[in-house]
Amino acid sequence: MSRPTILTVDDDPQVSAALTRDLKRRYGSEYRVLSATSAAQALELLSTLALRTDPVALIVSDQKMPEKTGIELLGESRDLAPEAKQLLLTAYADTDVAISAINEIGLDYYLLKPWDPPEDRLFPIVDDLLGDWRRGHPEVTNDVQVVGDRWSDRAHELKTFLARNHVPYRWYDVERDDEGRRLFDLSGGDRTDLPLVLVPDREPLRAPSLLDAAGALGLHVEAEHPLYDVCIVGGGPAGLAAGVYAASEGLKTVIVEREAPGGQAGQSSAIENYLGFPKGLSGSDLAQRALAQVSRFGAELVLARDVVGLEQRGTVRAVLFEGGGEIEARSIVVSTGVSYRRLEAEGVDRLQGKGIYYGASAAEASQTAGEMVYIVGGANSAGQAALNFAKHAKEVTLVVRGSDLLATMSTYLVDRITAAPNVSVRCATEIGAVDGAEHLERLTLVERGSGQREEVEASWLFVFIGASPRTDWLGGPVARDAHGFVLTGPEVLATEATWGLARAPFALETSIPGVFAAGDVRLDSMKRVASAVGEGAMSIYLVHRYLATV
Repeated sequence: MSRPTILTVDDDPQVSAALTRDLKRRYGSEYRVLSATSAAQALELLSTLALRTDPVALIVSDQKMPEKTGIELLGESRDLAPEAKQLLLTAYADTDVAISAINEIGLDYYLLKPWDPPEDRLFPIVDDLLGDWRRGHPEVTNDVQVVGDRWSDRAHELKTFLARNHVPYRWYDVERDDEGRRLFDLSGGDRTDLPLVLVPDREPLRAPSLLDAAGALGLHVEAEHPLYDVCIVGGGPAGLAAGVYAASEGLKTVIVEREAPGGQAGQSSAIENYLGFPKGLSGSDLAQRALAQVSRFGAELVLARDVVGLEQRGTVRAVLFEGGGEIEARSIVVSTGVSYRRLEAEGVDRLQGKGIYYGASAAEASQTAGEMVYIVGGANSAGQAALNFAKHAKEVTLVVRGSDLLATMSTYLVDRITAAPNVSVRCATEIGAVDGAEHLERLTLVERGSGQREEVEASWLFVFIGASPRTDWLGGPVARDAHGFVLTGPEVLATEATWGLARAPFALETSIPGVFAAGDVRLDSMKRVASAVGEGAMSIYLVHRYLATV
């Protein structure tokens, strides 16, 4: 975290140097002491600090300066550093002006020059001012600040990325929050710069990609070694389990995750049927626990990298990154999971990210406070989301294609949804169309039997339907079914895929020797967290068997 700043302002270079020297000597270990020799330079510096989210604890300014007086400077600085303490250095002749400034601009203190010796005259006053500031800021953090439009799909993607990677941030809506407008104006940009990401000690990031944001935040985005024993593509439950077992058993291991550890399960507000947790736990908590194990055993995690290709290079396999770069490994575990299937309804593409979202993290529910939320889907993920949103939203409606929720959702979830006073279920119903000017405003619900259509007001629509595997990047050599799910073990031999070895494929091995699949991405998997964890662990047992043969 960056240290809070003390800023000195004096147009006399010698006085400025002396004041800065004295303050550094006394406070330099806890505060960063900066100096400016003009009011304009001071305001520019304060503007930069504001955009870098660096806290300013104290501004010490001389009164007599040619461009602006110290009082004028301190008055203007309130917009840039509203919580900084202010100390004015003045001559005896200007004490009346200084006293007036206490009432007019909220000046905290004035000190007659000269301040020698500082131990007697300067430091006691500064000690008091900094003590007051510290008491008002007991937990000064280096939280990232994000400024944007709440209906922006890019802002939503970025906020989700930060939340799921447990990066603390403060969100400011440029339309609704005064601080958001202030920071946006300070940046000197335009709407194409949104979302604006303000990171301490860095220049503002303007509409950054997830990779750029991850790099600026110090997240691990590059592999450290040229060759690994196993590269695990996908950091959901299957991938994290594979990482724990591989690293704990001495394999040089890297996990590549394009979004955040945990996969779809990591977005769940409550997993209540996972063995060993009778009170349940959130997907985020499960992912964090698994990630701590992965790190303890020494596996690497590479974030914000999308894998777009797979190559065979003799006994080595390479995964290729979007935008360039690659990782080579002696074996691969494919655990990329599934994405929610696209909602086929008129207007969806135009409003995606502007009130319509695929999936939702537990943290997103608070932004729907007091509003109408619709959720499409009838599986456990949709039910968990409905209960989570019901804690904040005025009303939650679950839209389900099937005629009976019990056919696709666990009984314990159905019972809780039935008991929730602000959750309703529309069975045998589909979304026919969506509409809105700048963001979602209306939905058209269609009854499947009668075709009757009903238009309802809605600001939020979250989609949890079906499963589409992320396997296009594997290319032709990896056998898949018509829906893209990866074939493994005996399924490979039942297809026309070429298998060039005398032995049969191992149970989770794909049509490329040394490339394994685990979890939801695999054909006929159970689509449950527990089974994904089991397959991830099993894949490493098979990796060991494979590596012993090459």
